[in-house]
Amino acid sequence: MRKLKILHAADLHLDSPFEGLSAGKAAIRRKEQRELLARLAELAASERVDLVLLSGDLLDSGNTFYETGEELIRALRGVPAPVFIAPGNHDYYSAKSPYARLRLPDNVHVFTEPAIRSVVLPELHARVYGAAFTEPSSRALLEGFRCERAEGTYNILCLHGELTAKDSRYNPITAQQLENSNLDYAALGHIHKASGLQRAGSTWYSWPGCPEGRGFDETGEKTVSIVTLDGSLCELRTVCIAKRRYEIVRLDMEGEDPLLAIPSRLPDDTVGDVYRIVLTGETDTPPDLRRLYENLSDMFFELQLRDETRLRRSVWDSAGEDTLRGLFLSRLRERFEKAHSEEERIRVEQAARWGLAALDNAEEVVQHDDP
Repeated sequence: MRKLKILHAADLHLDSPFEGLSAGKAAIRRKEQRELLARLAELAASERVDLVLLSGDLLDSGNTFYETGEELIRALRGVPAPVFIAPGNHDYYSAKSPYARLRLPDNVHVFTEPAIRSVVLPELHARVYGAAFTEPSSRALLEGFRCERAEGTYNILCLHGELTAKDSRYNPITAQQLENSNLDYAALGHIHKASGLQRAGSTWYSWPGCPEGRGFDETGEKTVSIVTLDGSLCELRTVCIAKRRYEIVRLDMEGEDPLLAIPSRLPDDTVGDVYRIVLTGETDTPPDLRRLYENLSDMFFELQLRDETRLRRSVWDSAGEDTLRGLFLSRLRERFEKAHSEEERIRVEQAARWGLAALDNAEEVVQHDDP
């Protein structure tokens, strides 16, 4: 059998609202998402792939911006290979969906039924199977499915779903279904974390994850997959086409000046990325998050700061002072000492931090936190 090279991507979620960002930066991110399409087309060309499989949730909803539809047409037209799209739970197929309304290029095939159908590609010695979500949920589409074996022909699947319990609303897939399917490779979507190459019987399968993070539940490097089939062998290589990444970093501030310590502990190039920095450790006073944000925010596309530091025990020493600060701490120290659990002590410490921040005219805030 000849080799077959596939570009496999899923879960672009174009036109995501990016509610955790300001309106201006959210608009920038949506524009950058559309640019992912052009980078996919460029990758397909540079890798000389035979097939492009887009396994659902290419769009975040059925309501797309005009610019997104135009860019989708332009980019897919530039792919020098057949493209297959299996709509998922976010971009499910209907008569009103963008897939029905847009005049997609001739090299693009969109699966439109909630049942497995196939397209034969004799020039590639391949048959591509797939199905569509036609509403926000789907039954188990692979249940009872088994394709025919033809000598010298690859059986490929493009589908949105999850390998999970049978009661899932999102096309639950089992390893046994994949093993029984007679497929050579199943290109799956829905799971936003890359699975790596997996195998059930003689069927190879994977989820590529989302190609670019959209929030702090999608941190780190995100990729698409280049999959090469060579007879019964399969190789998967990941390629990063993302422009930005989300990262969560926890930094111990004990004995440190946060304004000096934070830049020294981060990678050199963070200016294009979205960071959440969580400050930890014991300190005498709460870190001034507003001051830190004003001085450090230019190092990032977007910065969130969270204060999880705890008051150093010596801070209670001023509880006996005949001052407003001393009286405030005295009352809280009494509650702290009478606390019945560690959780209650932490709450008292948190109250002390907020109060001290107010007394010092500082501000206990989280910048641009998630809704």
